[in-house]
Amino acid sequence: MVVELVSRMLRRMARSPGAELALLLLGGFQSMVDDVHGELARRGHPGVRASHEFALRAIDEGADTASELGRRLSVSKQGAARTIAALEKLGYVEREDDPSDGRLKRLRVTGRGHDMMTLGASLFDDVRERWAAHMGLAQLESLETHLARFVAGRPSSVDAAARLNEDLGEVT
Repeated sequence: MVVELVSRMLRRMARSPGAELALLLLGGFQSMVDDVHGELARRGHPGVRASHEFALRAIDEGADTASELGRRLSVSKQGAARTIAALEKLGYVEREDDPSDGRLKRLRVTGRGHDMMTLGASLFDDVRERWAAHMGLAQLESLETHLARFVAGRPSSVDAAARLNEDLGEVT
């Protein structure tokens, strides 16, 4: 979806090297995500979206309510609730009663959710290895070093990617 959007935007925009670089970076991100999602689907995890991965990481790091998840992902509580419902349907999260407040439900990543996250990380490593084989390891490492410098001091990559998903309308 994002790769098509990038192509349409490039065709419509006045040629700007800065805008084209931003769109190429976005397209590279989406290319990696598409490869990983395709393989996850083949390995028993169909329907996974980038926003699911971001949400699972946030939940695993302590965002255990819809309100907290919404804050972490920079989406509304309603958007977070939709994401939680999708994750529950996929079997990646469960809601548990809060032992100190029966009105609250706490989120917990399930074993299936952790398995998908582990597999997803391994698949991203596989994509990185293919990129290194294509462009050369030294050039890929140089690219990573430069990108790391550019994003140093910025919000976490999970937060930034979640905002990107929201901007593109992919919050569930």
